[in-house]
Amino acid sequence: MQNKQQKENKVYVGVEAKFATDGTITPTAILWEDGKVYSIDKVIDVRPCCSLHIGGAGLRYTVKIGGNVRYLFCEGQNYMKREGFCRWFISKESY
Repeated sequence: MQNKQQKENKVYVGVEAKFATDGTITPTAILWEDGKVYSIDKVIDVRPCCSLHIGGAGLRYTVKIGGNVRYLFCEGQNYMKREGFCRWFISKESY
């Protein structure tokens, strides 16, 4: 169960992404809660992972945005298969 601080730091964001025919999803930009759009320069790594710092689990995308490395999570029912429903979140402390 998440504590109050975890909930305050966990921010659900919009994500622009490319969807491949094999079912993989590649995020290309993050739409932040204040309306700013941050382009993703590069996806460095993708792996199933949990976020111990802010709570939640799913696919963790290690991405490079403006020269900084950030963790972007895709949580959902079928994240292990990299297909289906996905809700994106990131730590508010990242920005």
